Amino acid sequence: MPETAAPHPAPGPTPGTARRFLEVDVFATGPLTGNPLAVVVDAEGLSTEHMQALAAWTGFSETTFLLPPTDPEADYRVRIFTPREEFDFAGHPTLGSALAWLHVGGTPRTPGRLVQECGVGLVPVTVADDGVLAFATPPLRRSGPLDEADVVRIAAGLGVAREAIVDHAWGENGPAWQLVRLADADAVRALRPRGHAELKVGAVGLEAAGAETACEVRAFAYGSEDPVTGSLNGALAQWLRGAGLVPPRYVAAQGSQVGRRGRIHVHDDGARIWVGGRAAVLVDGTIAL
Repeated sequence: MPETAAPHPAPGPTPGTARRFLEVDVFATGPLTGNPLAVVVDAEGLSTEHMQALAAWTGFSETTFLLPPTDPEADYRVRIFTPREEFDFAGHPTLGSALAWLHVGGTPRTPGRLVQECGVGLVPVTVADDGVLAFATPPLRRSGPLDEADVVRIAAGLGVAREAIVDHAWGENGPAWQLVRLADADAVRALRPRGHAELKVGAVGLEAAGAETACEVRAFAYGSEDPVTGSLNGALAQWLRGAGLVPPRYVAAQGSQVGRRGRIHVHDDGARIWVGGRAAVLVDGTIAL
């Protein structure tokens, strides 16, 4: 019986241009304790569809693409994608992208200060001597209390009674965060959400006086929990500072319930609220796109 030739495998995708590719751990307190960010350093020539496809492929909460600035005041430009959509601003991608740009040899016009161009415009980023990077929180596009129907829906999604939410507000600064405050930090840590696929909610609870951190933060979006979230903490800082619930300088904790130990450094200098943290490049290589 004659041998039958084995079928040829289906051709795979054709590799593209090799581009510098980093993975950065943001708001970290040690290796693998923060929120990972994928960064394509030299992203010129990639279409929006290609960027969105890569963000879906990495599966990280965000993937960013560094580009030459179009504004003469900016050091670099960034586009920010979740696996589902593009954001015109987000916090941990801002810090991670700033570190990535510096890591590959970027030199800011002003030592210790970068200017990022993104969808919301120009965002200042500082680099302190102790390694903490911080961004100036953009103004809120939407604030004020939530509708009661939204609060009831959020309580159900978080698996708590409506009465467990002691205060609430909009905190839209790119992502359209809905903010809720619970009785205390322990109540936030105890949350066991259910049916929250359509929510984009940040929950916060204050710690007792003398605790290591001022508050516990959790972020729920797209049916999962985000480890550490800069845009959310920026919105929370504006809300909590406006209510006089936190001091001008404090540290927030996030990620404890998903195996992380994120720390977010917040500073209200009287003119702007700065949100910062430490970050480290953990992967440095290339990707064919």
